[in-house]
Amino acid sequence: MYLISTNHLEDCLWFMDDEDFRVAMNYVAIQAFYCPNVVVLTFILMSNHVHFILKGSEKDVIAFVNGFKHRYSLYYYLKYGVRGLLRRNKLDVRHIPLDSEAPERAIAYVQMNCVAANICAHPSQYPWGTGNTFFSENPRDGLKLDSMSILALERLMHSEQVDLPPDWIVNRQGFVPPSEYVDVTAVEKLFRTPGRMNYFLNNSSKAQRKMGLSEDNLPAFRDQTVAASLPDLCRSLFQKESFAQLNEDQQKELTRQIRFRFSAEAHQIARVCGISYSAAAKLLDSL
Repeated sequence: MYLISTNHLEDCLWFMDDEDFRVAMNYVAIQAFYCPNVVVLTFILMSNHVHFILKGSEKDVIAFVNGFKHRYSLYYYLKYGVRGLLRRNKLDVRHIPLDSEAPERAIAYVQMNCVAANICAHPSQYPWGTGNTFFSENPRDGLKLDSMSILALERLMHSEQVDLPPDWIVNRQGFVPPSEYVDVTAVEKLFRTPGRMNYFLNNSSKAQRKMGLSEDNLPAFRDQTVAASLPDLCRSLFQKESFAQLNEDQQKELTRQIRFRFSAEAHQIARVCGISYSAAAKLLDSL
């Protein structure tokens, strides 16, 4: 069993909007089907990094994540014109021992990323991963893949490689839910009860980190919400189309507006504006 994480991109986002997240969720499903030697246990897609816990050989699990990165990089290039986005987003690969409750702690760590980022109060509220997959009472609800035309499926999946199991479903959010390909039984057997899973979630390092931070230091809005507002702010304040077109004084004022309007801190401002953390901190310090 391995925990594979990508480095955090400091100056840009993997996912600019919910459509990007939906595409990435479907690419995880594609990878899961076409990598039969890898078992997906849990994962989460965050704004500027991802985490996976996978079972398989080290070689196979690394190939799984690199394959996912390759698919998404091509999609990102076709949509945004940015080549090689994830080449510098290297992998951190950690073997998880199967004793001393290490698997439970690792899964809780991954699941709690969205809570630590102040996006939601519980992993089950976050759709871009396996947060609501385990011990769920939600009925299996969606459109079976074999009821869709090949063209419709290719458009939905943003891929020509759509020879997926016909009984898999697409949910109302437009992606194959993790319950179709994640080894839910193995994870639930590991934790045994919902209460025991919640115990590990509430005592994970991510939960402790959240409790150790003051609310003033936590972002109040998702990265995608702030990023979507930037063009309008640039136009209304400076009659410019983007942050890159602003001079230094205008960039200072824009970062002040972002901090005031969205309670954003330097890391979030750096991600949504496409600048380094040090540059964002410098702009904020000059106010």
